[in-house]
Amino acid sequence: MNITCTTLNEPARTMRLLKIDGCPPYPSSFTLEHNKYIASTWEVDGYEWEIRFYPKQFEMELELVFLSEARGNEVTANLSCRLVDQSGIRQPSSVKISPSKSFQRPSDSSGKFPIMTRGEADIPGYLNTKGSVSVECTVTVFRDPGDIPVPSPNLQQDLRELLCSEAGTDVTFIVSGESLPAHKNILAARSPVFKAEFFGEMREKTSRCIEIKEMETAVFKAMLGFVYTDTVPELDEKHGTATAMAQHLLVAADRYGLDRLKAMSERRLALSIDAGMVATTLILAEKHGCSQLKAKCIEFIVGASPEILGSILVTEGFKSLEATSPLLVELFKAAHRRIKK
Repeated sequence: MNITCTTLNEPARTMRLLKIDGCPPYPSSFTLEHNKYIASTWEVDGYEWEIRFYPKQFEMELELVFLSEARGNEVTANLSCRLVDQSGIRQPSSVKISPSKSFQRPSDSSGKFPIMTRGEADIPGYLNTKGSVSVECTVTVFRDPGDIPVPSPNLQQDLRELLCSEAGTDVTFIVSGESLPAHKNILAARSPVFKAEFFGEMREKTSRCIEIKEMETAVFKAMLGFVYTDTVPELDEKHGTATAMAQHLLVAADRYGLDRLKAMSERRLALSIDAGMVATTLILAEKHGCSQLKAKCIEFIVGASPEILGSILVTEGFKSLEATSPLLVELFKAAHRRIKK
């Protein structure tokens, strides 16, 4: 899924045109699993918000979710949306507006409301044959007349620019021949492993150049980005390589003691479990002590139909699992034989 945004800022109001790619071209199959959603994160009036899209059969629902803490007792806001014909031939659909609601704490929600009905899904232009839909959304925050607006936090952006500018760097990592400068203090503040390397008794304490082995450059760059900004865009669904990156980042996070990154990678992998990769994911979970991810994999295998279980048993990942966890494999095979009977 790819989302492209056009942003227009007004006082306490932001409008964006969200183009969601990767939707099935036929309304009857335009759906996700129950309570699964596609999310877009916004900043409006110094607060963080999330618009959640719930594609269902013949319709789409939206929900506005508050991700911040209210500066006062509460903040009042609403969400308005309309479908846009990407070809420009048809007029936009009628505007759907959520009731204005008071938000106080993270996860407060406007409640779901429909943006695309069955009739609109069948209208040519809104949901095109390439499998994309464009939705114009506006988040409006109603300010208290006495409220003093506070600019949105920009620490993440400042640290990202610091990393990219290479200003004041005092250590350089060599990854597959590529040099990646960084700042020891920031790395040490975020990772106990880096702290020990730079300020403990380890060899790298006085070294300005450190070679990183057994890790791809893209993975180390993504990990550095997380260290500086606490975000990992590479794990977003819109990246086709998100699952593969999550596998590598889970290993890297475990290696450098980055617990939040490890949990984020686990979550991405848990959402991507399927017959082709469940065995490989189970091996990773077992090796790196990811109990919740391991439980998700076992739950998927145990609950699989005979056909899906049979396809799991012939994957390369399952063959590797036989070498690492033979007892677990025998239990799965026994379950498969029992189901077939």
